[in-house]
Amino acid sequence: MTAVRLSPGRIALNGAALLSLGFILLPLIFVTWLAFFRQEIPSFPPEGYSLKWFAAAAGNKSFVDGFLLSLQTGVLATLIGLALGVPASLALVRHRIVLGPALNTFLLLPLVMPGIVLGTAIYVFQIETEIATGLPVMGSPAGLVAAHTLIVIPWVVKLVTASLAGFDRTIEEAAQNLGAGPWKTFWRVTLPSIRPGLVAAALFGFVTSFGNLEMSLFLVGPGRTTLPIAILQYLEWKIDPAVAAASVIQIVLIGAAMIVTDRYVKLSRVV
Repeated sequence: MTAVRLSPGRIALNGAALLSLGFILLPLIFVTWLAFFRQEIPSFPPEGYSLKWFAAAAGNKSFVDGFLLSLQTGVLATLIGLALGVPASLALVRHRIVLGPALNTFLLLPLVMPGIVLGTAIYVFQIETEIATGLPVMGSPAGLVAAHTLIVIPWVVKLVTASLAGFDRTIEEAAQNLGAGPWKTFWRVTLPSIRPGLVAAALFGFVTSFGNLEMSLFLVGPGRTTLPIAILQYLEWKIDPAVAAASVIQIVLIGAAMIVTDRYVKLSRVV
């Protein structure tokens, strides 16, 4: 059995990759470590370790209310984003639309636009809409969900379009030749085939909405806070490991959702 010899270039590349991965994971490691500190004021080395801050985070009404609002907003925004983004993806891939590439770029703009700029623009738009129509848009849950839908749609369009681009349309033609109508063909053939893209779009769209801070700061109403805003407000008055514990709980829930999702739908196919 011959030993595999790595070239200096490959060794340097692997070393750079490990350093980059360590740099990315370092904040996560420190936040997780801090969540188990026993003392209230973080200091190094720690005086001991305890789980009390997880109980404190779970018992904080502001964190719980923020979590529920973030969860509700993320789920509704994801469902609406899928309902709007999937037809848009089908139109972009299946039909020759005038200025199709420009429309595709326009739909992806919220991914690259700074959150502060996007939040300010939506804030001004909602105020002008409320003045023009008299509807209570600003600060309402519906206005927050509508804004979060804008940051979900790009993920849906991006990932569903990628799935549709690699889809063999002869399968649809075979189903239609066997008597299936357009809707039945879409429901029984097309939709199951692009399921990895749909699930990945829903997952990444929800995570983006759930963790959004910059845009939500402009749009939440009085007495309402999402979880990122609740954490930020808590840090204005206190700095203790309860914030780290709340962040760890959030990371664990999202990580578990991604692991379970990847177990049934291979995200690597579309991501």
